Amino acid sequence: MEEIKLIIDEEASLYLDELIEVLYKNDYFGYIESAERYVSKIYSFIFDNLETFPPKTTPAELQKFGSTYIFYKINPRTTWYIFFEKQNNSYLVSKIINNHCKEAKWL
Repeated sequence: MEEIKLIIDEEASLYLDELIEVLYKNDYFGYIESAERYVSKIYSFIFDNLETFPPKTTPAELQKFGSTYIFYKINPRTTWYIFFEKQNNSYLVSKIINNHCKEAKWL
């Protein structure tokens, strides 16, 4: 069985890293550790599900984010969309947004 290679684009990774501070500073979480756990759940979902979760084709309006995506409904209010490219057994996560972003209207 061929090994799966998963790469998260630097911009997408930076977005998640900065999300920790945003969530904490905007009082979504009372402790920085809680915000870190929240983002860690997103990372875990990506690493555990990217190759098996049924992907969807990205709408034309968002193709710049990646040709396919999966989603993660982390709680009743927020769904995360993980855009990626796949070639053979290699995955490149190119963009991550949530349903609160203006671009989510296309999903």
